[in-house]
Amino acid sequence: MRRRRVWRTSLHCENRLLECRVVAEEGGGRPCSRKTHRLADRGGMAPTQVLQVTDQGWAWVVLMAVLISQGLSLGYPSCVGVFYKDIQASFQATNSETSWLPSIVTAVLHAGGPICSILVECYGCRVAVFLGGILAGVGMVSSSFAQNIFQLYLTAGFITGLGLSLAFQAGITVLGYYFVRRRILANAFASSGASIGMAAWPLISQYLLNRMGWRGTFLIFGGVLLNCCVCGSVMRPNRPPPSALGAAQQTNEDDRQKSSPSPQLPTTSCIVSQQSSSGCRLKKYLAFDLLCHNKRYQIYTLSITWLVMGFMLPLFYLVPYATSSGIEESRAAMLVSTIGLINIIGRPLAGFISQMACLKGQLLYVVSTAAMVNSLSNLIAALWNSYAMLLVYCVVFSISMSFLGSLVFQVLMDIVGMERFPGAFGLFTIMGSITILIGPPLAGLLVDFTGHYRYIFYAITVNGCSAALFLGLSAFALKRKEAKLQETAKLAKMEPLMGEPKKTDEVHQNPPEVIFLTTI
Repeated sequence: MRRRRVWRTSLHCENRLLECRVVAEEGGGRPCSRKTHRLADRGGMAPTQVLQVTDQGWAWVVLMAVLISQGLSLGYPSCVGVFYKDIQASFQATNSETSWLPSIVTAVLHAGGPICSILVECYGCRVAVFLGGILAGVGMVSSSFAQNIFQLYLTAGFITGLGLSLAFQAGITVLGYYFVRRRILANAFASSGASIGMAAWPLISQYLLNRMGWRGTFLIFGGVLLNCCVCGSVMRPNRPPPSALGAAQQTNEDDRQKSSPSPQLPTTSCIVSQQSSSGCRLKKYLAFDLLCHNKRYQIYTLSITWLVMGFMLPLFYLVPYATSSGIEESRAAMLVSTIGLINIIGRPLAGFISQMACLKGQLLYVVSTAAMVNSLSNLIAALWNSYAMLLVYCVVFSISMSFLGSLVFQVLMDIVGMERFPGAFGLFTIMGSITILIGPPLAGLLVDFTGHYRYIFYAITVNGCSAALFLGLSAFALKRKEAKLQETAKLAKMEPLMGEPKKTDEVHQNPPEVIFLTTI
C-alpha cells in the first residue's frame, strides 16, 4: 500500500507539473515547486502529454547535450590514425595487427545498439549516456598503461567503444522523443557535433602526441570523455519508465476490483505481460521480422552494411598515406580536420536541403547519390598524392559525407517508424559493425601485401559504388513495383462499378417472345 501511494503521488505530480508549465507559458500562473520537479523527473511526462513539450523549451538544451556527446563519442575514432605509426612502433606490430584497434572501437561503437536499447528501456537515456561516459573514461585511462597490443584492444578498443556506443546511440534515441516536427533538422544539427569532434580531435591529438606521447594523450582523453556524464545529466526523461506505467496500471486494476464485488477476467495487458517470452524481447531489440518482411528495410540495411566496410577507412589511413607520400605529420593531421570543419557547415545545410518540398519522399535517392559521390571521390586520393589534391579530395569527400551523416538515421526512422526504431536500429548497427570490424584488417593486409596505401582507396571506390548502385536501383525497382500494384488495385475496384449497369440491364430485360404455329 505504501508503494502504491508513492506512485499515485508521483503520477499526480507529473500531471501537476505539466499543468504548471502550460500555465506559466501562457502567462497565467507561477511555476511549481522544486519538490514537484524532483518527483516528476523520476518518471518523466505522461505519454498523452509528450507532444506538448516537444520541439520547444528544454528540447533545445537536450539537442545541445546530444551535439556535445556526439562530438566526444564519434570524434575519438577519427583521431586513431594520428597514433597509428607510434602504436605500431611501440608494440612492433604489423599493419594488420595495428588496424584491429580502430576496427574494434568502431565496430563496438555501432554494435552496442541492443545493449543500449535495453538500458534505455529499463532506466532511460540519461542513465545510458552517464554509464557510457564512465566506461569510455575508464577504458582510455586503462589503455595508457597497456603493455601489449592485445591489452590495447581490450581497453581502448572494447571498453571505450562500448562506452562511446551507449553515449552515441542513447543520444540519437532521446532526440526522437524531444523532436517531432523538426526531427530532420535536429538530427542534422546533432550530427554536426560529430563534425566538430572530427575537426578538433586530430589537431588536439597531434599537439598532445608531440609533447606527451600516445600514453599521456590517452590518459588525458580519459578525463575528456568523462564529460559525456555531464551531457547525460541534462537528458531529462520525456516519457515514464515501464515500471511506473506497470505500477499505475496495477493500481487502477486493484481499484476496479475493490469497487466491483463480482470477479473479473484478467485484462489484455496482464495476459500480454504473462505471455512475454524471449522471442518477443528479440523482436523488440533486434527487428528480425522487419529484415524478413519489410523490403525497404532489407534494401537499406544491406546497402549501408556493405557501404560502411570502406566508408570509415579514409579517416584511419589518410594520415599514414599522406606521411608516406612525404607530407609533414602536422599537415597530414590537418587533412582529417578539414573533413570535420566542412562537415560542421555541411551537415546542417544538408538537413535544410533535405526538408525541401521537392525532396519529400526522395531521401533514399539522396542517400544513394551521396554514397556514389563519396565513393568516387576516393579516386582523387588514389591518383594524386600531392597536398593540394588531397585537400580537394577532403572537400568533395566531406560534402558528400555531410549528406550521409545527416540522413542515414533519419531515413531509417522514416522506413520503420519511431515505434520500431529501437529494434530496427539495433539490428542495423550490429550488421554494420560486422563489416566495420573486418574492413580495417583487410585494408592492413592489403598494405602488407602491396606495400602501398594507394590501393586502399581503389578498394573503397569499388566497395562504395557497388553499394550505392544497389541501393538506388533496388529502391527504384521497388517503387515501380508498388506503383503497379496500386494501379492494379484501383482497376480491380473500378471494374465492378463499370460492369454494374450491364448486369442490371440483363436482369430487367424481357425474355424473348415464344410463338406457337397451330395452322398453316
